Amino acid sequence: MTVMTDAPALPTPRGPLSAAVVDALGQPPPGPVLPLLQARTAEPFGDDFALALHTCYELHYRGFRDSSPEWEWEPGLLGFRRELERTFLDALRAATGGSDDVSGVLDDLLVEPVPGNGVSHFLRDEGEWWQLCEYFAHRSIYHLKEADPHAWVIPRLQGRAKAALVAVEFDEFGGGHGERVHARLFADLLADAGLNPGYLHYLDDVPAPQIALVNLMSMLGLHRGLRGALVGHFSAAEITTAPSAQRLADALRGHGAGRASVHFFTEHVEADAVHEQVMRRDVIGDLLDREPGLAADVVFGIEATGVLEGRLAECLLGAWRRGESSLRHPLP
Repeated sequence: MTVMTDAPALPTPRGPLSAAVVDALGQPPPGPVLPLLQARTAEPFGDDFALALHTCYELHYRGFRDSSPEWEWEPGLLGFRRELERTFLDALRAATGGSDDVSGVLDDLLVEPVPGNGVSHFLRDEGEWWQLCEYFAHRSIYHLKEADPHAWVIPRLQGRAKAALVAVEFDEFGGGHGERVHARLFADLLADAGLNPGYLHYLDDVPAPQIALVNLMSMLGLHRGLRGALVGHFSAAEITTAPSAQRLADALRGHGAGRASVHFFTEHVEADAVHEQVMRRDVIGDLLDREPGLAADVVFGIEATGVLEGRLAECLLGAWRRGESSLRHPLP
């Protein structure tokens, strides 16, 4: 058995679904029978469900120490994951509007409420250093693999849409320079802030809302039939990142943070302001010219992202306004 030397350890289970997956992955495949019925009836936004699905998906990224790489394509595990995906997808579709008005939802993303009341507004205007550090721990679950889930859609696009999305991904991956890869920049941010930059180091500490967002990206990226939704999700992320990144850079400067911490966000202010137009005009525009029937999927990807970002904001702001940690285990 060969594993990646920087692969994370298996996570600590949070209930019967995640316990079944973690137990199976600790054994040689095919392992025990996994609980399909529980996957169909579980709470799709709960901690146990989110971790179980995330653990299945992580096999397609770096895998886990002491777990066989053969688990990635083990039929029993894939069948279990598919039941989790159906439950998750059904819940997201029920929480979104079912529109196909791509221009309308994209226009809505460009309008921010005044005064703003989101997480980045809070951190800029009244956030304390420990709250910024918690925010970084949450976001590390994605940013240490930034842009990786979106790369799966590249072979599923054609022509201008493919070329434009690759251009955006090229920037995300540092333009050919390893030290400028965005995941590397976030690891530098964590180290600069006195946090652990290890891949998935904070997974056991982060609650379901952040994990669910990463699960959404992985699910959309791994399924060709959801390519329109992946493009919608990626566009939503690129459109909303620049203003929030500017607020977070301002928050860090206000706390006297180091250059590496600020640089991660100023890099996104510059890059994503351009990416917004590329994604809307060249990627979505060309995709829908070729496949107009994907309009509702694009909208779904945008709206599902908004639903999950909203759940994360409620988790963070609710805890912080009570003076409590937003993490399952507070940072030392």
